[in-house]
Amino acid sequence: MITFNSYTDFDLNQKKKHKDWLSFVIKNESFNQGDLAFVFCNDSYLLDLNLKFLNHNTLTDVITFNYNVGRQINGDICISCDRVAENASKYKTVFSEEIARVMVHGVLHLCGYKDSTEQEKIEIRAKENFYLSELFN
Repeated sequence: MITFNSYTDFDLNQKKKHKDWLSFVIKNESFNQGDLAFVFCNDSYLLDLNLKFLNHNTLTDVITFNYNVGRQINGDICISCDRVAENASKYKTVFSEEIARVMVHGVLHLCGYKDSTEQEKIEIRAKENFYLSELFN
């Protein structure tokens, strides 16, 4: 089951469309869908999580907590709507596309994709772009 929780003013439009899309991503990556929670929050909330669980004192747009069991995707994906809005402005895109990018980025992490090296960043970005084209076309 995919759930959306908000600890900010943000409310995801077209929830069913996003659930179907994320289910498609998971299936297309050869995983099974388990319990996946998206938590939309602000910078302060996500910074607290970053400090508490990762010992990082930096702002970020997304933190993914992996609770996978074998090939079953389970996790919490926490997203700062403040960072998403800033990134949308910085990269000259719309908020709805940037929030979808961050959502699929978190799912791709649960599917085993990393973004520590330049090559890994290229690979995960290509996957993000592919899945965004599926959502917005």
